[in-house]
Amino acid sequence: MSNLQPEAPSPGEFQGYNRARCLMWCHEARARVFERLDKETAFIRDTSVEAVHVDNTKLADRVFLTAFDDEGRRVSGDTLYNDEPDQRLEVASEFDHDFTHMEVPPGSDLEKVVAREDGWVVNMEVVREYDVVDDRRKTQRAVVLAHLPDLMKRGEARGFLLGQDEPDEEADAE
Repeated sequence: MSNLQPEAPSPGEFQGYNRARCLMWCHEARARVFERLDKETAFIRDTSVEAVHVDNTKLADRVFLTAFDDEGRRVSGDTLYNDEPDQRLEVASEFDHDFTHMEVPPGSDLEKVVAREDGWVVNMEVVREYDVVDDRRKTQRAVVLAHLPDLMKRGEARGFLLGQDEPDEEADAE
């Protein structure tokens, strides 16, 4: 009698794939946060906005945003509507105030919002410095490197070169 069920993969068999998938999800979250804040709000262009509280916990079809200045005072707000499931503004840790060690002024409106723990706080200084194209390139490279050990383990890759296809300008000058 034949066994119709596929052989269960060993726990480490897809480590590179799982790592690559996580890298892509994180990139997509960062890009989505940047894109939505850039295209659907004025928060990136308004340099008086230091932090934005993202309340994505109350309703699935919308995200409530509250902007704060450098002293932690509420300066404005906005609502983004989620027409598609992939529009949600889940936490992008690289932009999160805890991860970036952003100072929260004691006794401020921002501190009160942080204490409620309903949503997350975006450090707008970090978002303004974010380069989506550079992040995409770095993520592509990291995804390839994550897959490489799996490919080498299975004999699907024996050697590789990482670098630019363009000729070295210094070598051409000689």
